[in-house]
Amino acid sequence: MPLALLALAVSAFGIGTTEFVMMGLLPNVADDLGTSVPTAGYLVSAYAIGVVLGAPLLTGLGSRVPRKKMLLLLMALFTIGNLASALAPDFGWLVAGRLLAGLPHGAFFGVGAVVAARLVSEGRQARAVATMFLGLTVANIVGVPAATLLGQHLGWRATFLVVAAIGLAAMAALARLVPSIPVEAHQDVRRELRALGNRQVLLGLLTAVFGFAGVFAVYSYLSAMTTKAMGFGESSVTLVLALFGIGMTLGALAAGPLTDRALRPTLYGSLGALAVVLVAFPFTVHMQWAALTMVVLLGAVGFMTTTPLQMLVMNKAKDAPTLASASNHSAFNLANAGGAWLGGVAIAAGWGWTSPAFVGAVLAVAGLAIAATAGFLDRGEGKSSRVVAAHAARPARSSARPAFEDGTVARDEPEATSPSTRSSHSS
Repeated sequence: MPLALLALAVSAFGIGTTEFVMMGLLPNVADDLGTSVPTAGYLVSAYAIGVVLGAPLLTGLGSRVPRKKMLLLLMALFTIGNLASALAPDFGWLVAGRLLAGLPHGAFFGVGAVVAARLVSEGRQARAVATMFLGLTVANIVGVPAATLLGQHLGWRATFLVVAAIGLAAMAALARLVPSIPVEAHQDVRRELRALGNRQVLLGLLTAVFGFAGVFAVYSYLSAMTTKAMGFGESSVTLVLALFGIGMTLGALAAGPLTDRALRPTLYGSLGALAVVLVAFPFTVHMQWAALTMVVLLGAVGFMTTTPLQMLVMNKAKDAPTLASASNHSAFNLANAGGAWLGGVAIAAGWGWTSPAFVGAVLAVAGLAIAATAGFLDRGEGKSSRVVAAHAARPARSSARPAFEDGTVARDEPEATSPSTRSSHSS
């Protein structure tokens, strides 16, 4: 794998840390700024809103910006947002800082996924994208627990200062390791918007909203379930969250090669397995070893859905995949908000602390139904080429391409593929 993927993974580590660490710092922030914990919860929502708004907006504005420069600009905005959060004088400014830090999230992963796929040979694109996402999963194992402990002992501002430092390190890695990959001459925001209107792309985004909401229906309340349903003490919450992160990492590692081999079966299998795990989860919580096992499985099967969904929208968007790829992260954050809300409704209705698992199972089945419908409809449509497959049909060029120190050669942005090229690849 190219060293550039390491730079993308480091960036994903920083983004994942700042996204999830706020959940563990809410009491500290509330005490320091003189507000309630529920009110401090708006800081989580502010970041999610930033992701949803920033993904299409920044991707559209940067549609003609070379990919490497775009990644650096997005990571710079991320760093500024976290620095602003660390220096916020009051709660309102902290909300603004969180919103600013969330703006580049979706656009970075959208552009980063396209870059990762174009740095490797045909048949290894999903593994490259999954490698980038490993930074996000490792953040849940190491970054979030460590940042939470740091915030509890040195104050929440120290946490965001450290995340800003990670942002600077990521920028240095991107500048050093990622080669220059130009935007094709015909690329513009109108082409990206047309690609986003593709029926298969829209169904893929809808699958993400419903399917991944099943994960967050439970994950949002996993801390409370640990103490109120599983019978663990508060000191065990960090361990349980880390186990979930380990499951996410295992799922990401498995999803890459499986998606490269068979995209839609991997998506169907992961969503079906997610529904089964969610149904089984409430029946295992009273046996602690079984409950911990289910936490790992939930993280694994839940995160196995992300790579096939990412590759699906990129493939179906054809020669304008960046906005679709970024919008996928808006879909994931809508799933975050929707799953958490529906899980909370179930708890508030008095159905018990494990009731969000049943809600999540229904959402996962809905996502599977949408994915299966999309697959059925796709059987009657022309099959799209893989997003990076166009190079095989191009004549050789004499111009030199940027290369890594390890000899990996950066690949050009794809040109529009011919019908014959499209028919030679499956999605």
